Amino acid sequence: MSADDRAAGGSADARLTGAGGSADATLTGIGVGPGDPELLTVRAVRLLREADLVFVPVMADRVAPTATAAPTPAGADAGRAEATVRTHVAADRLRRLPFALDDRGGVTARRAAAWDDAARAVVDAIDAGARSLAFATIGDPNVYSTFGYLAQSVRALRPAVRVATVPGITAMQELAARSGTPLCEGREPLTLLPATAGLALFADALAGPGTVVAYKGWRRHPELLAELRRQGRLADAVLGRNLGLPGERIGPVDDTAHDLPYLSTLLVPARREHRGGKL
Repeated sequence: MSADDRAAGGSADARLTGAGGSADATLTGIGVGPGDPELLTVRAVRLLREADLVFVPVMADRVAPTATAAPTPAGADAGRAEATVRTHVAADRLRRLPFALDDRGGVTARRAAAWDDAARAVVDAIDAGARSLAFATIGDPNVYSTFGYLAQSVRALRPAVRVATVPGITAMQELAARSGTPLCEGREPLTLLPATAGLALFADALAGPGTVVAYKGWRRHPELLAELRRQGRLADAVLGRNLGLPGERIGPVDDTAHDLPYLSTLLVPARREHRGGKL
């Protein structure tokens, strides 16, 4: 071992293939939008194509983590992020990471185990020589995304790994665009919340002066519908289902819309009496 190698903390091979090589590895969470492959930014597409490996989330119990194994062909197990990314990235660089996306009740043992397993799969890829790793997440990696949990878990195993994010178009932006509904004007606040947080939070937001957007309203839709009606906000509300995907539906909220997917979006615009009234 040369003096330079000793000063650097080990041999060149060790730095590249072992834990010491984590310092030059980057894990980037990349937002890929709500489902339409055309809604990725130029930066997102470039970094996805440049990455050594691109990880995509899938539902736990469907497949095992595939950091180093051959990727699984597209099929019924492919998640929304994978289906979007496959338009831009060759299948041989995609790797699936299972997460307990449908768990309820906070940090369940199954959910924590999935985070740990996914992090180990990423670290295994780094130890095998990958230096540029991407994680594709629907919407934006900093808005209700699994990426934050993955990044924390990877850093716990390899603190030297650099973490970065690339913003993506959110479902609320796509729904606003497709329905012709401005999200906020003038001094209006904008409140984004998950319906899983409970009806009280939603009711308080509706009572305020701004626009309210609720994600994950599938199981709570009847409650949300009743509250919209109670506060006189039903007529202007817009519901988006499967945005950017086959079977997409965008329209008013009504009593028949109870068969919602998990990733449904409810948009309730602020009350606006005349042009520029909130300036």
